[in-house]
Amino acid sequence: MSVSSTYMHPTRTQTQTKLKTTKPLLSCGIFSSLLYVAMLIFVPMQYEEYSSVNQTISELSAIGAPTRLLWVPLGIAYTLLIAAFGWGIRQSAFQNRKLRIAGNLLFAYGIIGLGWVFAPMHRREVLAAGGGTISDTMHLVMGAVSNLFMMASMGFAAAALGNRFRFYTIATILTLLTFGILTGMSAPDVNANRPTPWVGIYEIIMLGAFFLWALVLAIILLKKEKTSVQVNIKKT
Repeated sequence: MSVSSTYMHPTRTQTQTKLKTTKPLLSCGIFSSLLYVAMLIFVPMQYEEYSSVNQTISELSAIGAPTRLLWVPLGIAYTLLIAAFGWGIRQSAFQNRKLRIAGNLLFAYGIIGLGWVFAPMHRREVLAAGGGTISDTMHLVMGAVSNLFMMASMGFAAAALGNRFRFYTIATILTLLTFGILTGMSAPDVNANRPTPWVGIYEIIMLGAFFLWALVLAIILLKKEKTSVQVNIKKT
């Protein structure tokens, strides 16, 4: 997968300094995905009544959930890692304006994600009893805004890189939309404390598609960064 725009050639010192700062930031794209996958595996083990198949991921951090105190700091770590990844994309963009915008949007997505701490949902039995508050409304708003920044970032990254990555990104976005719609259709049942079969799987597929996309993008940019450094050092 190739980058579509031409890069400037900085001096040897600038190149080496940039590598030291950009490589760890781009690596955060890999670490963020691995962290969230680990969260999805291990945190539910601490919640005996929780079903990863039939309940939403947000219920792990719901007000009153026994896993909230564990999920929240791990979630903050994830958002900081994804924000760092976005900044790394921005630094690696050089003259590629679309890639720089993608990095800015992903950085914003990470920073906005810190707001999840202040917008948890209530447990579904509380919602069914009419105990919902402004926090539950803000939870839905956070989801919509986060998804908007996430998919906008993916779109700009797809436009900035080669055709194979572009087609892969389109397939990923379609996956996100499909399983996002399926998840959204279960929202009334969550609020009414009715069974929601497979909703957890829908969310896992949806998030897994994004995590894989972020990992692939990080690897592509790390490889491009290494190649660019080698070329620039030879020229200087």
